[in-house]
Order: sequence, then structure tokens, then C-alpha cells
Amino acid sequence: MSIMRNFAAVAAITSIALAAHAAPNELPTTGTLVVVPAYGEVKHVNDQAVVLLAVEEQDKDKAAAASRVNTKMKQGLEIVKKEDPQASLKTQGYYTYPVYPEEVVLPNGRPAKQRVPTAWRVGQYLEVTTSSLDKLPKTVAAAQKILALNSINFGLKPETTKQLDDQRIAATYKNLNERIASIANAMGRKVGDAVLDTVDFEGSGNYTEARPAAAPMMMRMKSADTAEVAEPSFEPGETTLQMQLVGKVRFK
Repeated sequence: MSIMRNFAAVAAITSIALAAHAAPNELPTTGTLVVVPAYGEVKHVNDQAVVLLAVEEQDKDKAAAASRVNTKMKQGLEIVKKEDPQASLKTQGYYTYPVYPEEVVLPNGRPAKQRVPTAWRVGQYLEVTTSSLDKLPKTVAAAQKILALNSINFGLKPETTKQLDDQRIAATYKNLNERIASIANAMGRKVGDAVLDTVDFEGSGNYTEARPAAAPMMMRMKSADTAEVAEPSFEPGETTLQMQLVGKVRFK
């Protein structure tokens, strides 16, 4: 029995020594301020399209080219208004450029003669914003009898984005609470010991400015005719709205 008692005493002393040795490795967390980034996102089916239509004409007579562009743009506007009365229309990007012949360079590196324009290229763009996605293929096909389709971008209506804000904020705040719980657990603390000091929904100064949309590229297009155009196929897809915040948590 004395041997067992001695063994138990040695084991107890050893455990105390090990605990005393390990304690310094555990940093105290009282009053610690922890910066916690959090993220949230919501998804929604796109309910708006921005279509960019264009017309371009080329002629030796600048006025003749401009006249044809003006006529076709007017016709295109009438077609789009008829097919989609609720659409928002905006003409933009009217341009006139000279067309030069190919430059001939002499052996001495100088141009053979001063170039003069041989023709003029004139064009204009029409931006169509619509939420009538069910009518979109028919509208675009009708417009393509006169105008060319330059690009199409799907997205969310401003009203839809506004409605999704509540969900996006809730998802981000939920993620913050989940991360705080994980951090508290890793630090060996209870979630109840944490006090939320600051919540920055702008991402702690990490502001990102939206990039301006690229200017439409000038295209060389053949003169449009009035032939029937088959309806194009479109898939609106969905948009993901993201949010980030930074929370500062202090442990008691």
C-alpha cells in the first residue's frame, strides 16, 4: 500500500509540474480586441436586360451616310417602341469618322502623298433597358431588321436590388456571429464573454468603386435590310449580390 501511495504522490506532483509548465504558453485573453471580417451573399434570377443596338453607314458623301443612319435609327426606335412599349430607350454614341486609303510609304520612309478621306463612316447606338424578358427575343429580332445587336447584359432591376438588401444584411450578420463563435471556441472562451464593440458594413474602409462600363466598340456593319430575322435565344441567368463587414469584438 505504501508503494501505491508513493506512486500516486509522484503522479500528482508530476501533473502539477506539467500544468505549471504549460500555463505560460496560454496567453491571457481578457480585454482582447479581435477584428472579425464577415461575408454574406444572396442570389436572384435576373429580371432586367440592357440591350445595345447600333447602326452604321459608309459613304463618300458624309451627309448621305449621316442621313441613312438617322433614318434607320428612327425606324429602329419605332420598331422597339412598338414591340416593347414599357422599355426605356436612350440614343448615344453618335460618331463620324473619315475613312482613309491604305498609306503608301516611299523607300525613304516618308508617305508617298498626303492622304485624304475617301469615305465617311457614320454610326449611332441605341440602349434599350427592359424588364419584359419574355418579349425580348421577339423585340431584338424585329429590331435586327434595321439595327445590329451590339451587346446584351442581364441584371437586376433597382427595385429588386433594394428588396434584397434586407436578406443580404441578415446573411452577412449571421456569418459574423458564426465566426465570432468559432474564434471564441479557438481561444477557449465562451461566446457570452465576447462583447461586440463595432460593426462596419463598409468593410473597414475597404471601399471599392464600381468600374465604369466599357465604351461600346465601334463596329463595321453591312447595311441592314428588311429581311426577316430569326429570334435569338437568351438565358437571363442570375445575379449574386455580396456584402462584407468587419466587426470588432472585445473579450471580457
